[in-house]
Amino acid sequence: MAPPQGQMRPGRQLAVLGLIFVVLYLLVFFSGGASGGWKDRLEPRLGLDLVGGTRLTLEATNTLDGRPPTAENLEEARQIIESRVNAYGVAEAEVVTEGDRNIVISLPGENRNLDDVGTAAELRFRKVLKITDGSGAIASPAPSPSASASPQPSGSASPKPSGSASAKATASPGAGGQGGGAPAASPSASPSASPSASAAPVPQGIQQQRAAVEKKVGAVAWAAASGLQAPADLAADPALAEKLKPFGQLSPQEVAVLTPEMQFNVPTITCAQLDARPAGSVKDEKQRAVACEGGAVKNLLDVAKVLGTDVSDADAQLDQTSQWVVGLKFTGDGQGKWTELTREAFNNAGNACDASALGQDGKCRVAVVLDNKIVSSPEIQGVLTGDSQITGNFNQKDANALAGNLRFGALPVTFEPQEQQNVTATLGDSHLRAGLLAAGIGMLLVILYSFFYYRLLGSVIFLSLVLSALLVFGALVFLGRQIGFTLTLAGIAGMIVSLGVAADSFVIYFERLKDEIREGRSPRSAVPRAWIRARRTIISANAITLMSAVVLYVVSVGTVKGFAFALGLATVLDLVVVFLFRHPIMTMFARTRAFLSPRVSGLGRALPARTEQANPRNPRVKEA
Repeated sequence: MAPPQGQMRPGRQLAVLGLIFVVLYLLVFFSGGASGGWKDRLEPRLGLDLVGGTRLTLEATNTLDGRPPTAENLEEARQIIESRVNAYGVAEAEVVTEGDRNIVISLPGENRNLDDVGTAAELRFRKVLKITDGSGAIASPAPSPSASASPQPSGSASPKPSGSASAKATASPGAGGQGGGAPAASPSASPSASPSASAAPVPQGIQQQRAAVEKKVGAVAWAAASGLQAPADLAADPALAEKLKPFGQLSPQEVAVLTPEMQFNVPTITCAQLDARPAGSVKDEKQRAVACEGGAVKNLLDVAKVLGTDVSDADAQLDQTSQWVVGLKFTGDGQGKWTELTREAFNNAGNACDASALGQDGKCRVAVVLDNKIVSSPEIQGVLTGDSQITGNFNQKDANALAGNLRFGALPVTFEPQEQQNVTATLGDSHLRAGLLAAGIGMLLVILYSFFYYRLLGSVIFLSLVLSALLVFGALVFLGRQIGFTLTLAGIAGMIVSLGVAADSFVIYFERLKDEIREGRSPRSAVPRAWIRARRTIISANAITLMSAVVLYVVSVGTVKGFAFALGLATVLDLVVVFLFRHPIMTMFARTRAFLSPRVSGLGRALPARTEQANPRNPRVKEA
């Protein structure tokens, strides 16, 4: 029999809820990005604190010209850092901005040192003029060029060429270039005329810092260092070695303010000090510079003729011999600068390159300098007028790293690392177990209390919580796949808090229902009246919780955002369950015999039946 006109049809609302479940889990199993077996498709995306990994927070301080960073600067830096991180080959790496100064890098599943990804490096291409030993050992520098004398890149920052030969820069197949011994026009400006650091105006701040260093090392040591025209041979002059010893005690910050000639010629200034100089110490393209290669060879570098902004693209590729090389493409203006630089290097115009700095084939090398370090120093094999290649004994990892440095070299903002958190997979698994255990205990306590206090109505609470949990779980899986939402410990905490919000709505509804029955109404008529009275309160309470979650999400950073998002999501889905399950199922229960028994339903003791006698509010009714 159809229900009377105006009476709700609970079956329709339950059908709508069932449809929502079907659509949600169809999206979970078959939406874009779903792969693997059914177990894999039911896995939500977990945060670092649950699966292990590395999380680094970088705070932007200033742009390279000393100004506060803008939103555009921060977004540009985020894209460059993301490109650097992706070059590691880590799956599901995440780089996001938080607030107006922070960039957060997350690498799930592995621990890795991320110190270098946030360096505000300046990319420069500089000719190698001279080399000398930078280990600090008292020994004579190599007097003549040889293959073994060419500094070899080492470590992850510098790909290692084969044998003792240095990397080489050549024209790409099909690109223009003058190679071999072909003559080339002389450059318009000789490198020997390049301004040195000492010839350029020195900022007052640098002058003051140099004066402080001079005072620290002493007048004798300073005079001895200032008078050097070439790297000193300390083995042949023990007295000079004693005079220059104070320079070995300088900090990297103090070494950075010395002239390039002094940094290069004083043997007691080592590569350990030079490599540790602050970011940006070798960024002035109009002055010579000193940088180390392989951690033990000091290179005196010419002024920078080509900058990182002149490179339009760089990528690791296999050449015709199946060897890994790094292809270079330049901008329109950059191509002209690169051609001019390679012409100078190939012809060694003015003999600017010292014999010790030449490559295996007797040609000048061009150093690719990223901040304070030489990434690679290929020997120029011809005048390159088109796309070029850096060749060497690269493996895929080294070629990708070099290409990434060339392509994403310069950050527009300087950063200070604020916090790096490394979580092992074992610790992450224990966090996940603890979070799920806490959520399970919270739900169990709510269910036990509901059965104890509301008896049969406890089953409504139990079913509602189960349905809410299934909705939240499906939403987490789907959102993690579509928008990258990750569930963290803070998110689990937000869901545990949402259990209290759900319990509040139960209490409001059921206590209203008890009030109606105490006033003498039958359970069947009390259910819709209690719903009307409780509905507004339930909506208001959930709306306030939802607004709090939204505000917290907007103004917070870090894992607090995950807490706010999870709390808001659980609150919205709880409202869905309240309207599409709890009220309809209560309407259906009101028509059953068990619901009419106060002891079974848990609605308390009903008042005696009403009789047709005088009553202050209704003259036709009086209490028996």
